[in-house]
Amino acid sequence: MIWPFKPRYRKQIARIEISGAIAGSTRKRVLEALDDVKEKKFPALLLRIDSPGGTVGDSQEIYSALKRLQETTQIVASFGNISASGGVYIGMGAPHIMANPGTITGSIGVILRGNNLERLLDKIGVSFKVIKSGPYKDILAFDRELTDSEKGILQELIDVSYGQFVRTVAEARNLAEEAVRRFADGRIFTGEQAVELGVVDRLGTEEDARRWAAELAGLDPEKAECYTIEERKPFWSKLLPGGDVQTLAPLSQLSGVHLQSVLERIEFEASTSGLPLWMYQPPGWRSGRRY
Repeated sequence: MIWPFKPRYRKQIARIEISGAIAGSTRKRVLEALDDVKEKKFPALLLRIDSPGGTVGDSQEIYSALKRLQETTQIVASFGNISASGGVYIGMGAPHIMANPGTITGSIGVILRGNNLERLLDKIGVSFKVIKSGPYKDILAFDRELTDSEKGILQELIDVSYGQFVRTVAEARNLAEEAVRRFADGRIFTGEQAVELGVVDRLGTEEDARRWAAELAGLDPEKAECYTIEERKPFWSKLLPGGDVQTLAPLSQLSGVHLQSVLERIEFEASTSGLPLWMYQPPGWRSGRRY
């Protein structure tokens, strides 16, 4: 017997939000959400991106999953307040992209940063004795300056990663690689400028993007609702007020100076030290504020 009514998910638009720095936890959450979209056979996906970027590998895995999902689902990306660097890369997994006129986007490039504490360590009388299997095993060690050969190795690493970024943008947006390289020098630009460059298709709000996704999927834009796929949480967290341990004593309330944001930033910096990043660092991040 053929059931005459479509499951409710077939009449809805899935919505996934990517906010903050992109790292391993973001990848895990988004990939699980994309699996849900495929399993429940949503006809369309609204991907809301509000991120300054993040780690290279995690951004690439999310992008690859979006490319696979394109085979069965209409995908529209909506760039929010900021969708830069790795946020742009993930957005390339959507064949249709919308941004606000004032969205901060771009920052297409790669950055790798280490710390050199050699002078500080000398002042306090601390030194390290290193036994290594090869000359480059302790590359980016924080107790010494990089050698010229090490700088060359790291620059080549960055150049290869940058080339991957440029090719992805060129292929996704049907642009020549040379055309992409002309604006892919780390600069940021607005959503309006992004349309002129061919990185974004249209200007509009998230609501405009929802209506566009509905039209692409053959749904009624006036009636099609979004179903936001949230992060899966353990059962015990549902028993706590607000569903989160942190709601019992929010650090930001205890500190009065965005302590939670500062700690998140420190955690991200520590976990990604020495990793190539597709990351734009807006001024607010330096002061502990998030966008």
